[in-house]
Parts: sequence; C-alpha cells; structure tokens
Amino acid sequence: MTEITDRIDLGAVGVWRHSKTAPEVAVEVERLGYGTLWLGDVTDPDLAVVERILDATQRLVVATGIVNIWSNPADRVARAYRRIAERHADRFLLGVGAGHPEATKEFVRPYQALNDYLDVLDEGGVPVARRALAALGPRVLRLAGARTAAAHPYLVTPEHTRQAREILGAGPLLAPEQKVILETDRTRARAIGDATLGMYLGLGNYVSNLRRLGFDDTDFADGGSDRLFDALILHGTTAQVAQGLRAHLDAGADHVALQLVHPDDTDPLPAYQELASALGLVTG
Repeated sequence: MTEITDRIDLGAVGVWRHSKTAPEVAVEVERLGYGTLWLGDVTDPDLAVVERILDATQRLVVATGIVNIWSNPADRVARAYRRIAERHADRFLLGVGAGHPEATKEFVRPYQALNDYLDVLDEGGVPVARRALAALGPRVLRLAGARTAAAHPYLVTPEHTRQAREILGAGPLLAPEQKVILETDRTRARAIGDATLGMYLGLGNYVSNLRRLGFDDTDFADGGSDRLFDALILHGTTAQVAQGLRAHLDAGADHVALQLVHPDDTDPLPAYQELASALGLVTG
C-alpha cells in the first residue's frame, strides 16, 4: 500500500449530495460541523462546481464521488485539479471511478482503464494524497490502497466496511457512503426510499457486491426485501441513525458520508442539523 504522509482531513462524518448542490447549502453543511461534502455524479471535467463550493466555504473539504473515468478525460481533469489546488489544495479530494456497465457503453476492462486513468493523473500532477477511488470488490480496494489516498465504497454495510479495512490495511483512508432516512416507521421509510433502492438493484456491480455480503435473489426481488432495505438505508430516530453511522467508524472507516434520502419537496437542512447534534459535531 502507498504510504501517505500528507493525509487530507475529511472529518469523521460528511454529507453526500448530488453535484448540483448550491454553494449556500455547502455553507450550511460546513456551519453544522460536517467535515466533507461529497459531490456525486460530477459530469463537468473542468470541475467548476467543486471550485464554486470551495470558494464559498472556508474549512469544508470537497470530494467528488465520483468523476466518471469514461466521460471525463483524465488530462482535462488533471488540469482542473491543478487550477483548483492552487488555492484549495488542502480541501479538495478528487474521487474517480468506473461507474456501471449498464450506464456506460465504453465499459471495457475497467480495472485496466482505472490504472490507465491514474497514470494520466500521475503525469498531470495530481498527487496520490489528493485522490480517491470508488471501490467495492477486493481487487479495486487493493488498487485504491496502492494508488490513491482513499477508498470510497458506495451502497455498503458496516460489514463491508470491516472487510474493506482488512483488505486495505491500516494506512489508506476508508470513506463509505451510507443512506439515511429520518423516519421511525418502516412502511413510511420504504415509501420514501424504495425508488432509490430499486434503482441500484438493476446495476450488476452493486448486486454482485451484495451477494458477497450474504444477500441473495430473495433479497433482490420485488424492489428489495425488508432485510436488504434495513441494511442499506438506515432509518429510525435521529439517535438510531447516528448509531448506525457510527457503526461504520467502529468497523474501521475513517469517515462516513451520509446521504439523506428525502422527498424532493422537503428541505434537507433540518435533518442535517438534527444529525449533527446527535453525532456531536461542532457547529461554527
């Protein structure tokens, strides 16, 4: 594994949101004490959204979760990283990944493609200490540990976190994503979260990873079993959800990125505030 002497400080808990997040939301996330804002599905290789949010905040780390290697040329991403790092080098973690074969017609030999992409980032001056890799299975987890500062598993459980830490060893950062719903009634929670869960059950890499964790066809049928839903989308009281997030830290994660699942017409900030309080985050 690569020895990182200049580790970026993600904080213990961050927030995972879509890349269209407005800077003013990022300002509030920072004020509430979250260490990192993860931006999902970044489609602009010039990384303008990253720069806008970094410019609007003072301490918050911004991480991409992820920049897709098939649709974002590595040389252009490297140039964007250098531009941003001139002013925000200690607050930007460049997360890259191969995405899903169902969504990418170019998806061929992804492991080699990841290695090739990282080669170009090397040549383009992106430091190993400032990049992360989306990783689920053992082979890509090992690649994340060898060639980046951090592994960023998505749609996983604390048991996956425990296994990932064993594979990575003590050095690399481990920063899983965890979906949460602040709802104590499972029926209502499922009404909020079923569409989100169902979207991932059609993607082979996630299903394969869940099989490695002991789930089977009965869990994937009819939109997902209650067992699968409970494992992948934390729900309950604020205290119960906070405990579920801490379970990743107890299993070996350095950082956990919470993704709040909520109806589109609701404001997520009150939930972020409740969770920040339950997690004991220091507000600014």
